[in-house]
Amino acid sequence: MKMASANQENIAGPLARAWGWFKALLEKSKSKVVDVASEAKKLGQDDPRRIIHSLKVGLAITLVSLFYYFATLYEGFGISAMWAVITVVVVFEFSVGATLGKGLNRGIATFSAGSLGVGAHRLASFSTERCEPILLGLSVFVLAAAVTFLRFFPKMKARYDYGLLIFILTFCLVCVSGYRDDEVLDIAQQRLSTILVGGAAAVIICIFICPVWAGKDLHNLVAINLENLGSFLEGFGGEYFIESGDRDNKSSLQGYKSVLNSKSTEESLMNFAKWEPRHGRFRYRHPWEQYLKIGALTRQCAYIIEALHGYLNSEIQTPLEIRVKIQESCTKMSSESSYALKELALAIRAMIEPSTANTHIENSKIAAKNLKSFIKTGLWQDTDLLEIIPTATVASLLIDVVACTEKIAKSVHELASLAHFNSVDVAATPEQPQLIHQGKLQPSSRIEGPHHVIKIDGSSRGLPEYGNQSLSTTGE
Repeated sequence: MKMASANQENIAGPLARAWGWFKALLEKSKSKVVDVASEAKKLGQDDPRRIIHSLKVGLAITLVSLFYYFATLYEGFGISAMWAVITVVVVFEFSVGATLGKGLNRGIATFSAGSLGVGAHRLASFSTERCEPILLGLSVFVLAAAVTFLRFFPKMKARYDYGLLIFILTFCLVCVSGYRDDEVLDIAQQRLSTILVGGAAAVIICIFICPVWAGKDLHNLVAINLENLGSFLEGFGGEYFIESGDRDNKSSLQGYKSVLNSKSTEESLMNFAKWEPRHGRFRYRHPWEQYLKIGALTRQCAYIIEALHGYLNSEIQTPLEIRVKIQESCTKMSSESSYALKELALAIRAMIEPSTANTHIENSKIAAKNLKSFIKTGLWQDTDLLEIIPTATVASLLIDVVACTEKIAKSVHELASLAHFNSVDVAATPEQPQLIHQGKLQPSSRIEGPHHVIKIDGSSRGLPEYGNQSLSTTGE
């Protein structure tokens, strides 16, 4: 009996452990599936255009796959029909500008490289059989080296890098395959036609089915960044000039952080916008470079604001009775700069000339001048220098914010002039500044249009689809 019970225990022990391990694995797998499902739901809710873009890509690939499914179409292109599918996969991007850029780069590069490849093969065929591979190898070396060097030029890298890469690949394929195959012209013709079919399918579906315009996204992103800075400055004065224990970490004081890392997104959007045709209120040859100037000044202001934010939670705090001495001037600079930035953002969104932003900038400059005069009077002579330094630094940073806001306003006025923004009658819209002052104008959580959502929720998310996207994506 004892031996039987011992054997049962020896068998039950490993089985129990195995069952426990299997049960834990099931629970872990279930948790993973739930997490993935919730993340997918969140992605779709944050940015519904992601779902639409996925469906568009699926539709384009399905359409060009018909060259394989139907015998009549397959007989015309043969195995080369696969290039149409590959072209859709590598060309179809999120925005119209990115898709057009890649499509034109691929089409022109394939045509020019194929033509040169056929020409090089034809010239090499006139030589002896021994010299022909030498001439072909020399032409491949020269063109590949020259085009690769062109890729290092910044302007070529930004807009034509993908096309240069396809040029090298196509030229080499035509030259190398043509050496063993006499039908090199047919190969080049079939490949070019299938690539044109795939590129045309991608571009047409991208433009005519729920298009996503990179230019419009850039336009709204710049406006949102200005709103983020304005929201911080609007709440900074009230937060800094109270006791540190009474402060709360408001989400409006965190939105500026999304501005700090917006450079790559803005540059990508600008490059894509240049490829796009006229659409909506954006004319041909719209001054997209001006948005980068505004973005650079906005980031400069955001770095100053980041330093200001550090003094909200600094361990070394100036006594409240000292801060109160400059509260009026600092609060005035902060609030007036906030109003100016928000009105500049509103002007960009509505594509109208800024009307009253200059008035707020002048008010903030007057407050800065009064603060400088107050500091020069020497009213802090009896105060410990170490206690003055934090508040004096905050005052200095706010003066820099005023100067930076003035530069941003000048750049927005230049944009309004170059892009022919509509002029407005200030007297006819007296309620506009009141809406901003009363806090009724909130940063928009969505870019106008059917996609890309940029949420202002304390840690504003940028445009992930554009952050690492460029026309230099490899793939053939």
